[in-house]
Amino acid sequence: MPIGSDKGFIVKPGFDPLATQTSLSSSDVFSWGWNFRGQLGLGDTVDRSSPVQVGITEWLTASGGYNWAGAIKNNNTLWTWGNNSAGQLGNGTTGSVFSTPIQVGVYTNWSQIAAGANDGVAIKTDGTLWTWGQNAMGAAGQGTTGVVNTPAQVGALTTWATVTGGFYCSYGIKTDGTLWSWGYNAQGRLGDGTTVDKSSPVQVGALTTWLNITAGYGWAVAIKTDGTLWAWGKGVHGALGQGNVNDYSSPVQIGALTTWLKLASGAYHVLATNTAGQLYAWGTNDYGGLGQGNTTNTQSPVQVGALTTWDKIAGGPYASYAIKTDGAFWSWGYNHKGQLGVGNTTNYSSPVQIGALTAWSFLPKMSQSYGVLALQF
Repeated sequence: MPIGSDKGFIVKPGFDPLATQTSLSSSDVFSWGWNFRGQLGLGDTVDRSSPVQVGITEWLTASGGYNWAGAIKNNNTLWTWGNNSAGQLGNGTTGSVFSTPIQVGVYTNWSQIAAGANDGVAIKTDGTLWTWGQNAMGAAGQGTTGVVNTPAQVGALTTWATVTGGFYCSYGIKTDGTLWSWGYNAQGRLGDGTTVDKSSPVQVGALTTWLNITAGYGWAVAIKTDGTLWAWGKGVHGALGQGNVNDYSSPVQIGALTTWLKLASGAYHVLATNTAGQLYAWGTNDYGGLGQGNTTNTQSPVQVGALTTWDKIAGGPYASYAIKTDGAFWSWGYNHKGQLGVGNTTNYSSPVQIGALTAWSFLPKMSQSYGVLALQF
């Protein structure tokens, strides 16, 4: 079974995951795909091949990990569901499965959540960083290893701006534009020039120009404020965009363009848009997840079609998801559990539209998720 969780998430217009959370309206969350551990949050373990609503209208943002999910409501409370074998639901227990959302603690100041394989990382409205989960190789950033089954603060800083979860590692960008990483460091996935695991955050280089980051199965890709694109870590899948399958333990630039805008990752491939609204993909293409109409792998960015109307993007294991500027939602790639949301389990190597709605507006981080979550305003 490939790494990931067959689940997905989406959101309708007006949502900015980095905006002040209390200013946002309520939204509906929908899920579909693989539901082996109740990770769709629907109260059962039945797979779905089309979007189904989760609970009531009150969600703000969400993220999908490996067979589990987390979300924040519009009152800034934190909720999780799915597999809890390693404490990744953060509710103080391990070993149970929760097929409907459960609240994590009583705090009402959660702002962002990012789900890694079996670890959660989140930021509160005060800019503090919190983690929980399996904590293998120090992925919780607590200076220790071993299960952390309730959210614990990482350090005392109040300057964390954005976070993302990887495969037993995590990444964060501070408000000063510095980039930090921690956890498992095989193949140099932390980007600090070594392959030594780190159980506390370490800075990646000395630059203060990092803007956004995404992570897959052993690698990371990031955009700087000058619009350049950089990658590091495990190269075997071609996701580093270097035209080869070499590992790199420090950031290396992908091409020379300065117009990259948005990033997303599957477990084994990357998606990126530029300022012209064009969509590019590269990496493993076993089931057509690169959207090229074939299953040929590529180790450098290639454009997906000729359209200039791509807006939001997300990836899952061997699958891709995108929202156009008209609000229509599209998917392609691996579909063995219905994770493309088109009502069947057929793989597609080119984009296909999910339903006829044109009101979708947000795709969360879910690179290790075979399911999909979506929010509708």
